[in-house]
Amino acid sequence: MLQNSTSSKAMAGKDQHHKSEVQYIKDIQEICSKIYAASNVDEILVDLKDEITSIFDAERITVYVVDGKKRELVSRFVSGDEIGEIRIPVSNTSIAGCSALKQKLINIKDVYNKKELASIDPDLKFDKSWDKKTGFKTKQVLVVPVIFKKFLLGAIQLINRKDGGSFANIDEQSVAELAKILGIALYNQRRMAKARPSKFDHIMENHILTQKELDKAIADARERKTPIENVLISELKVSKQDVLNSLSKFYNVPYVEYNKNLPIPSDLLVGLKVPFLRNNVWVPVRTEDDKVVIAIDNPQDLQKVSEIKSLFAGTSITFNVALKQDILDCINLFTTDEKTLEEAESALGEEDSAVVQLVNKIITDAHNRGASDIHLEPYPGKENTQVRIRVDGDCTVYQTIPYAYRNAVVSRIKIMSDLDIAERRKPQDGKIKFKRYGGLDIELRVATVPTAGRMEDVVMRILSAGEPIPLANMGFSKNNYDNFISIITQPYGIIFVCGPTGSGKTTTLHSALAYINKTETKIWTAEDPVEITQRGLRQVQGYDFAAAMRSFLRADPDVIMVGEMRDKETTSIGIEASLTGHLVLSTLHTNSAPESITRLLDMGMDPFNFADAILGILAQRLARTLCKDCKKSYPLSKNEYDEMVREYGAKEFEKKVNIPYTNKLTLNKPAGCIKCNNSGYLGRMALHELLIGTDEMKRLIQNNSPMDVLRGQAIKDGMLTLKQDGIEKIFSGNCNLLQVRKVCID
Repeated sequence: MLQNSTSSKAMAGKDQHHKSEVQYIKDIQEICSKIYAASNVDEILVDLKDEITSIFDAERITVYVVDGKKRELVSRFVSGDEIGEIRIPVSNTSIAGCSALKQKLINIKDVYNKKELASIDPDLKFDKSWDKKTGFKTKQVLVVPVIFKKFLLGAIQLINRKDGGSFANIDEQSVAELAKILGIALYNQRRMAKARPSKFDHIMENHILTQKELDKAIADARERKTPIENVLISELKVSKQDVLNSLSKFYNVPYVEYNKNLPIPSDLLVGLKVPFLRNNVWVPVRTEDDKVVIAIDNPQDLQKVSEIKSLFAGTSITFNVALKQDILDCINLFTTDEKTLEEAESALGEEDSAVVQLVNKIITDAHNRGASDIHLEPYPGKENTQVRIRVDGDCTVYQTIPYAYRNAVVSRIKIMSDLDIAERRKPQDGKIKFKRYGGLDIELRVATVPTAGRMEDVVMRILSAGEPIPLANMGFSKNNYDNFISIITQPYGIIFVCGPTGSGKTTTLHSALAYINKTETKIWTAEDPVEITQRGLRQVQGYDFAAAMRSFLRADPDVIMVGEMRDKETTSIGIEASLTGHLVLSTLHTNSAPESITRLLDMGMDPFNFADAILGILAQRLARTLCKDCKKSYPLSKNEYDEMVREYGAKEFEKKVNIPYTNKLTLNKPAGCIKCNNSGYLGRMALHELLIGTDEMKRLIQNNSPMDVLRGQAIKDGMLTLKQDGIEKIFSGNCNLLQVRKVCID
């Protein structure tokens, strides 16, 4: 009886197991049917997630889809309290990534068992950070890739059986069947999306948003009467580039993005009313390949396109898609206010308010863009006047002005500079005191130069008053910084900073003065004009430098700074002052530190007095730096490495730099982004060449030694040449050889 009873229980248990297995398979098939029939796979998966985890007796499930753009697995939905979106590379660095990479099912009993992981792949590791962040303990993991027609579309990952056991063979078979159906559904969804193109296919195809998120954003935008693009960027944090790429692919035209450094196409704006452009949301942005490029929010708006073509009759037009706000920002950038350039053209008197506003805008915009110079370049006949600005040492086109009122603009600038507007055959120099809105004063040095065709070029240098840069932020190498500090803190002697116009000489001198500017030190400066102001300095401008020096010597100075030693008299007084207990600082327009010595001696300086006075000479250049936002690292080739070593000097490189070549050595190169106006460069850094007045150097000066001998001695004394300093800074990652070569001679 006992035996029969036991046998009956065993039979009942088998029957119960058989029934549960049948129900298990039936439940899986039902879920697969729902997925297959769903029009929106993302939504049906969210609805079914609890059913799926319940069938597999799992604690959690994650469904990933492939981001084709970045070759990553992206979680479309996650059960449990995971943190935000999960992105993992398709690689052997994660369990799901490894399953996708190898395109095979992975069933792990214990993710913390390193031997079990290594048996699947030697490089496979479990990322414990998710468990630490969520407080959830991962144990068992079952992952199967989602594949259809050999295309990897995603992965399904089950985590932890609730009974603590491992996932069984039937679980493997069932999840594989689920993945197969999901693969068909995802493939069909993509195919249908391609058949019905929408503006945001690019965003959907790359799984940046779910269809549900996009639908909600569209509804929100409609309710608030705001462009859907604004909602995507500001609220759903979709990148602006992804939105623009999506619009570009949909309309099959390039996109244009607002950039505060865009050249202003004034000639294309003539006759166009600002309110009209704003209401219709389009604006001409440039001429390219003899075609006018129009930025428009909808290139498929046939009525708007037809209207634009009628306004530019006889002109070839091409359309670029742009965001509405970018178009409005471009209109604001391109125009002064509600006035149009047509009004400026029709009222050519130099006192006309439109011309006044145009000149004011040129000056203000140039200052805001960080320009050092403004160049107005008129051309004969009916060619437009070109306005270029120099930023970070390079000129770029800022604006084109219709030819009809080039004379009015030049006359307006002459009036502001207190120049003779009737004189057009001789060069003139003047200054403008320009008061910006907001109270910031800008001083401009103005030069007019008659050119061919009875035209007049105008160049305005912006002398914006500012605070001195701390000496520690001037980009000195450690050795140059220590040596420069040692000479500027001497009680007497003479120091020169040399280089071409615009190389930052005055900036460096003011940084040096700021370092030694103490209550106990009386400092006088003579500058033309005063560009940087400092409390504690007594600064004068408009004086003849020699006369200013004589006045200073009667005014009890400790330190004297003179804008430039441009003649024998000023230089002689400076050397005399330095020998009578004063520290004198000044600039020279010479190419290198050793060359400055020969130039001063050729000027007629007494070699013995000069040798006694000299503390040091700093040559300086400004090289463009790589944009920090977009610079890219790349492996340095052996040929490029050898070239830099050769230009530095092989022996000196080994002694001073000592960076051996390996295939892991990387440098940075320019890429280009909106912040740097797609140039790859933003800002400048100083390169230095510091010659110290050592005893041996003083002896060579007294003997009138030639420049190559002086240069050799300076290098023996530890001087880095400008190019050597630049090459060392290339290895710091902020510059490249092209920019160093542009500002340094061999």
